[in-house]
Amino acid sequence: MYSLLVLITQVISIYTWVIIIGAVLSWLIAFEVINTRNRFVFTVVDIINRVTEPVLAPLRRILPDLGGIDISPVVLLLLLFFVQNLLWEIYGSMSGGM
Repeated sequence: MYSLLVLITQVISIYTWVIIIGAVLSWLIAFEVINTRNRFVFTVVDIINRVTEPVLAPLRRILPDLGGIDISPVVLLLLLFFVQNLLWEIYGSMSGGM
């Protein structure tokens, strides 16, 4: 059971970094620091969008419109941290009772 919990925690950690990288890349693209006409940049941005968009799109529909500010990555990160801590608390209560 512990190994499964560690695996889930690591997957959440990797996904957290993908979300952060995606947010930073979107800012860099918006401020024209990097150019998506570069094939490598386009490929990286496309992969990150394909991984994060299925989770971020429903959040964007639920969250209120704040103009040009997208807080869905922040909300998703908070939810992931909550799930990660909840899993460890559940494991701690299960292993403490044994």
